[in-house]
Amino acid sequence: MLTHIVFFRLKDRSADSVERTASVLRGMEGRIEVLRHLEVGVDVVHSERSYDIALVTRFDSLEALGEYQVHPVHQKVIEHMNEARESSVSVDYIG
Repeated sequence: MLTHIVFFRLKDRSADSVERTASVLRGMEGRIEVLRHLEVGVDVVHSERSYDIALVTRFDSLEALGEYQVHPVHQKVIEHMNEARESSVSVDYIG
């Protein structure tokens, strides 16, 4: 199982903006065949080093992650994230 985690810091860090973007991410659930698990968490600490949203996804393989990356539903999410995010970091691991 491959886990793909992304943390997003948004340009607009207001509660409405964060929830709207979290909703966009949640909208992928059940719409991408290779996506085995999707979890979206919104930060509650709001420290200087915090990111606003965590996205945790799981796939059967690295190849499945590649299919997810180019899937039309994910591509629409990327369009939103390119507008909404200030920065992001990610980690991918098998385990």
